[in-house]
Amino acid sequence: MIDTERLADWMDGTGLPGKGEPIEARFLSGGTQNEIYEITRGAERCVIRIPPAAAPPDRDKGILREWRIIEALDETDVPHTTAIAACEDTSVLGRAFYLMGFVDGWSPMEHKRWTEPFTSDLTLRPQLGYQLAEGIALLSKVDWRARGLDGLGRPDGFHERQVSRWTGFFERIKGRELDGMDVATRWLEDNRPIDFIPGLMHGDYQFANVMFRDGAPARLAAIVDWEMGTVGDPKLDLAWMVQGWPEDTSSEKASESSYVDLRGMPSRDQMVQHYAEVSGRQVDDLDYYLVLAKWKLAIVLEQGFQRAGDDHKLQAFGAIVPELMRSAADLAESTDYRS
Repeated sequence: MIDTERLADWMDGTGLPGKGEPIEARFLSGGTQNEIYEITRGAERCVIRIPPAAAPPDRDKGILREWRIIEALDETDVPHTTAIAACEDTSVLGRAFYLMGFVDGWSPMEHKRWTEPFTSDLTLRPQLGYQLAEGIALLSKVDWRARGLDGLGRPDGFHERQVSRWTGFFERIKGRELDGMDVATRWLEDNRPIDFIPGLMHGDYQFANVMFRDGAPARLAAIVDWEMGTVGDPKLDLAWMVQGWPEDTSSEKASESSYVDLRGMPSRDQMVQHYAEVSGRQVDDLDYYLVLAKWKLAIVLEQGFQRAGDDHKLQAFGAIVPELMRSAADLAESTDYRS
């Protein structure tokens, strides 16, 4: 739990509003990497994001890296939480932390379903999808150098490092062979983009990591959870968003392909086209990014499966991972950029 007296002293010293008022902290969410609390002080309300006491020491650097991103997004068109203040001094609360604006709205991940009126009226759902695509398109347009994000990532050699980094990671966690991995890996090595326009990336862009305003029409309120944020190739974010998107969003299967019901959503092609229109980026080579997204996600989920123990949620990845890797290999084998 947050030491509200120490937090109040720090806020007073920083010159934030509410000096002398008591603080109330309400736990919102969190796990092994970060904890999030709503902070109320008089008429003021904000959110604190802080690693738990048991998190690895490098999470302090990670939290300050997140702060760099949300601070840089101020005065841009990207929906985001307002940057309020950050603290590097771990003597205040035991870990580095930052304060961000409270977002009035809802998270698809929190509810694992749509809120009304999107639950009952499928005709309102397409805008949820278009808003999701628009958020990441606007992010890709941010002038990251002008916003002070030099050094956040290393765009030079981005795709070369993706393959070498994640194959090395897989070897460290390997507990079984994955059908199609060799095929997909070779294809990625042979078909890297010759060139790309570097941009700001989220790294795990999906419905789970955005918030919407209440009511219709759908309006994206904020992109959240920036642990994987970097400067790289934004089209990987696009592929990550749509790699599991159902082909037919009018069928019952669309209600089973995600943690939320995707019936009534735009088609994958419509999502990609909207991204292209807003971002100004060409998407003719999207298949490369889809193979990379499926391949990388399979490796990420395999780590969870190998460490599952008695965790039934992580155990479920055992069946998902081979299907995902096989899907990456099948797409790679059906796509030939070099012929």
